[in-house]
Parts: sequence; structure tokens; C-alpha cells
Amino acid sequence: MKIIRPIQRDDYLSLYEIAQESGVGFTSLPVNEVLLKSKIEKSIQAFAKDVAEPADESYLFVMQDQETQDVVGTSGIVAGVGLDDAFYHYHLSKVVHASRELKIYNNVDILTLCNDYTGVSEICTLFLRQGAREGSNGRLLSKFRFLFMMEHRQRFAETIIAEMRGINDENGQSPFWQWLEEHFFSMDFPTADYLTGIGQKQFIAELMPKYPIYVSLLSKQAQAVIGQVHDKTRPALQLLEKEGFSCRGYVDIFDAGPTVEANLKHIRSAQASVKKQIKVTSKIDDDQPTFFVINTKVHDFRGVCTTLVIDTEHATIGQQAADALGVSDGDNIRFAPTHFRT
Repeated sequence: MKIIRPIQRDDYLSLYEIAQESGVGFTSLPVNEVLLKSKIEKSIQAFAKDVAEPADESYLFVMQDQETQDVVGTSGIVAGVGLDDAFYHYHLSKVVHASRELKIYNNVDILTLCNDYTGVSEICTLFLRQGAREGSNGRLLSKFRFLFMMEHRQRFAETIIAEMRGINDENGQSPFWQWLEEHFFSMDFPTADYLTGIGQKQFIAELMPKYPIYVSLLSKQAQAVIGQVHDKTRPALQLLEKEGFSCRGYVDIFDAGPTVEANLKHIRSAQASVKKQIKVTSKIDDDQPTFFVINTKVHDFRGVCTTLVIDTEHATIGQQAADALGVSDGDNIRFAPTHFRT
């Protein structure tokens, strides 16, 4: 069984290995000891904090294999982005150049630098190691966050976003950034990505073009990747789209990958989640429906995927899953289906 729990200090080596495996473009996990340890400390503080409204809390979770005790994945939530550092995007929109006298009408795409998502909550840092990419592990590692946010709504904003990794080649180079580098910067994409990951974002404000960029002026290669996702990120995007996320024209300033958003109460798994008291039994038959299940705690949070028997008042759970969640008879759980009917 795989469990989701808050990260701990002794998970550092596993987190460092995951940061190495995640590669260029995975900005939220820089290969930097000081920054990774700082992320762990900030997460520990967030889970221990009493929160009345979202601020800059950053929650980092790990997926752990109960048999081997290995950490096989990470998943995160930032309660309020852009509250301590500026949070940048490009917004893809249109301007019209027209002349009635000359009978000319041109509808032109532009990219405008903005901070429109300041204060919203972000789901991030989703990475599942290669050996664990099977069954429902990937969906559990992503979707449990919607149940956690629904259970502790005062900790998060109503708008939830996710930044999708854009297209870069096998050498970590982004066609979109290559155009920006040529005209405005003198650093390659991996360097810019790393500086952002370690919090050194001042160069963006100093060097990024302040005025809207006409998309038609970009190279053909740069134009082609705007709003497109990396092949390895496509399954994550499809999962979020099924949950109700959509892109409203915001893209990453480095690789032009899309940012998708949804209102928390409209996210399908959050909306479908139910909170019930539990009864614990020795074992639930495997032919019963499977659910993503969380306890209702913060500091001692746990999440699993398991079978349940549901009646009007209670959810009956097996002893192994109850132990993994740290719950007993009479405690509450929140759960949602692992699959929805299309």
C-alpha cells in the first residue's frame, strides 16, 4: 500500500534524488541542498500552523511505499502564490488593427507580462518515480490534494492553478526561451529555470520586456510551443482537464507551457468528496468500490487508496487502511471515487 503524508526532515535524501530525476523545467524542485532543506522546513511550519486564511504557506507531501518504506513521489500545494515574491505569467490575448477606409482588419495575438494570479493557490511539485508509475498511484498523488483542500478550505484560495511544464528538448533547451534569450537575455534556459527555482527572480523584472510582445514577431519555433505541454506532462494535464481545469490564456514566461485553473468547489473530486464517520473491520472484500481516502487531520495527515463499504451514515474501512490513515472507530474520513462515469 502507498500512503501520502507530510514531508519530514529525514526525507531530504529522497527529495534530493527526486529533484535530480525531475530534470530541467521542474522549477519547484531545484537541485540545491539549501533550497530543498528550506522547502522541507517551510512545509513543516505550514502543517504545524493554525490558519484562518491563506497566506504564503507551502505544503509538501510525499508518497511512501509501506512495504519498502521508500519515498516514491512528491506533491505540493502553495496556499497563496506571489505574496512574498512576484509571480509572473504571460497572458495570451488579442488586439485588433483595423482601418475602415482602407478595408484592412488584422486580429493579432500578443503576450503581456502580468501578475494576475497573485494570491491564488497552486498545486505543484507533482513527481512520481519511474518504478511507482502503475495502477492508481499517479491519480492518488494528484487528486488527494483536492480532498485535503476541501477539508481545510480556510487554508486555501477559491481559485486553484497548476503550471504545466512546457516543451524543451533533450538538452533542456526551450524554443520559446531561445527567442527571449536572443533578444533580451544572455543566459540559457536551464540557468534561468534554476535561478527561478532558488528564488532569484529579480532578473525577470530587470530584463523581461515590459511591453506586450506581438506573437507574429517570435520565431516560428517559439510560436509553435506557446500553450503546449511536455510529452511527460500530458497525462497530468489530461487528468486535470477531467477534473474541470482549463487554460484561460496564461502561459509560463520561460517555456510558454499552459497554466490551468479551476474554482475549488467546481473541481470534480472535491465536489464529489464525502465526509463520514467510520467503522473499522478486519478486511473489506476486493470487489467493493475503490476510493481515494484521507483523514481529516493537518499535522498528522494521511491519504490512501482503498476499498470502502458505504451506507447512509457510515463508511466501513479495513484495518490495514485504517492503520495507515491513523484512524479508528468513530473518526471521520473524506473520500472520493477513483473513477467517474463519463
